Parts: sequence; structure tokens; C-alpha cells
Amino acid sequence: MRPHRDDGPERDDGPARRDWRDVLTDATDLAVLGIALTLAALPVVTAAAAVATASAAVHQRYTVGSWPPARENLTRYGRALLPGAGVSVLAVAALGLLAVDVAALAGGRVPGGAPLLLATVVVAAALAGYAALAVVQVGRGGGRGWREAARAAAEVCRARPGTWAAAGGVSAVAALLAVLVTPVVVPILAGYLVAALHAVARRAGLAPVGQS
Repeated sequence: MRPHRDDGPERDDGPARRDWRDVLTDATDLAVLGIALTLAALPVVTAAAAVATASAAVHQRYTVGSWPPARENLTRYGRALLPGAGVSVLAVAALGLLAVDVAALAGGRVPGGAPLLLATVVVAAALAGYAALAVVQVGRGGGRGWREAARAAAEVCRARPGTWAAAGGVSAVAALLAVLVTPVVVPILAGYLVAALHAVARRAGLAPVGQS
């Protein structure tokens, strides 16, 4: 956040209003975050650790008003590598199976046609929404605790289907944009996606992991 602008000793207009410089700064920060997330996730088995670290950074930006220092991000990333390896493999396997299924249905190589393709897309969006909420929850836990984050996300899906649908919708839009835009822009999009998911959670008033 930008510091309060002092307009004089006699005047107090409350918190400083955000202007185009604030918006540009936030946009640049999220772009850098997305690029860093993508680079850190390139070995594939490190993807969950990269996402957890980015989610924790966005959560701190929203709650404290400043980004964590690079050293703290590196510490979180290193700490999340081993616990996140299994999550990375599971996520990549699920994405691969869904992609093959959708491609086969869209290409007419398996029976079912448009109705089954639509059902598959809806299921994929639902799973994406659940995964997105787990990403938010692990970020609220400081980048740790995928198991607890998964349980918390499941509870949100049960108690607040609207939030689940919103998270799935945001994820679906991001996936569509990733297909449409130039590949070089996709890493930047990743940072904006994490921020958008946290915005959805904040609007819904979700409690951090471990709190009711």
C-alpha cells in the first residue's frame, strides 16, 4: 500500500486514495509473481510448493499491505517442496486425465457426444473450483498444510456452493484466457489468477485454515 499523503497539518481526509500509480504497481507485482511462480514450478514436482508460496505471498499482501521479502519466500518454498511433491504429481495426473478425456470427446473418438462433453467440462470446473479454494487456504496457512487446506476447501464447497462456483468460474476463465493469449503471457496470468482467487475468498469472508 502507498503511504498516507499528508495534505497539511490542519486536514485529515482519511486513508490515501489509490491512483493509477498504485494500480500499475500492483499489476507489475502480480506479473512478477506469476513469472516467479511459473519458473519455480517448471520441474513439475515443485509446482505445489510454488503455488503455495505464491498464495501465501498474495495473502500477506492483502492482509498486511506489503509483499513478503524474497528471503521469506525462498524459505517458504524450500519448506513446502517435500510436502508438496505428492500434491504436484496428483494434480498433474488429474489434469492429464481430464485433458485426454476432453480431447477424446471433442474429437469424436469416444461415444457420448456433446452432452457427455458438457458434463465432463462441468466436472472439470467443479474440481478446479475445489482445487482453487485449497490453494487459497494453503496460502492463508502460510504456504503449509495441504491436507488441512484440502479439508477446509471441502467444507467451503459444502457450506458455500456459491463461493465454490465462483472459484471454479474464475479458474475456467483463466484457463480459457491461457488458451487464447500468446504463450509468453501465460506466466503473468498465473499471478493474476492467484490474486483473483484470494479476492473471491475475501469477498466470501472465509476464515483461515484452522479457524471457524
